[in-house]
Amino acid sequence: MPDIKILTEAELRQLVPLDLAAIDCVEQGFAALAQGKVVMPPIMSMEMAENNGEICVKAAYVPDLDSFAVKMSPGFFDNPALGLPSTSGLMVVFSSRTGVLEALLLDNGYLTDVRTAAAGAVSARYLAREDASRVCILGTGVHARLQLKALMLVRPITQATIWGRDAAKATALAAELSTDCGIDVTASTDAEAAVSAADVIITTTASADPLIMADWLRPGQHITAMGSDQEYKCELDPACVTRADLYVPDSQAQTTERGELRRALETGLVATDQRFSELGDLAIGRAKGRQSDSEITIADLTGTGVQDTAIATFALTRSETRSLGSAFKN
Repeated sequence: MPDIKILTEAELRQLVPLDLAAIDCVEQGFAALAQGKVVMPPIMSMEMAENNGEICVKAAYVPDLDSFAVKMSPGFFDNPALGLPSTSGLMVVFSSRTGVLEALLLDNGYLTDVRTAAAGAVSARYLAREDASRVCILGTGVHARLQLKALMLVRPITQATIWGRDAAKATALAAELSTDCGIDVTASTDAEAAVSAADVIITTTASADPLIMADWLRPGQHITAMGSDQEYKCELDPACVTRADLYVPDSQAQTTERGELRRALETGLVATDQRFSELGDLAIGRAKGRQSDSEITIADLTGTGVQDTAIATFALTRSETRSLGSAFKN
């Protein structure tokens, strides 16, 4: 049996920074999904409510890629109080031709963070106004940081507002991002005012109750909702989906069960047989994104296995050209 490559988080951070190449890689994954080439099973998830924890297992086979990944991603949301990160995990890479184990990517959730931020940037490419300069981010964790940095790669962002249920964390994050990103970043305790003033709104929380109301929205805004990735989560008032001129899921099969669409279906605001163009449809030109500066748009991102295979194979290919990683004799 061939050797198994092991890549650590430190090595993967060198190989896959959050940049335009990573965003393009994830966009290509969505394009492959839209072309019907991808085999992507439903997400396997398991909740550990007593410990405020969950784990998701995602995978996808893309025929044009030599390898496929299976990703295990735990989220334990009380961990910060223990001095531990909320998310961790790893990706396992196999040969698409033989099924032989090729690599262990011990990323502690880093690649998931990058591909999630990249998906937000892909959404903004097609759905946010080209002149969008003001962003409101709900949440104060890793995804809040990376979503802003990814958005700045595709839109001319000059101002950001951070809202969090913990005002002190929001203030600290605003100061940090102001320095890191070189733009005006402030904290707000008024979610409605922060949302209403923004061109782009990004939700990055694990909330089980809506944080944004439909009547807060105004023409020209774009929302990237990426926190609702389990059946019990919900960041948007269900009426937001019908208030939007264009609603785009990453995978409607997934958003029906665990995204913002789920609550809109449960409340009868959206018919169960209604079909929406997915993000990959926009990437291949099968459907159009934003058509005017006055439209309200929503991207509903639940995280897809094709993103994981795309970013994992991208990292593995780069490791070969840069001689990073160690070999485990099988």
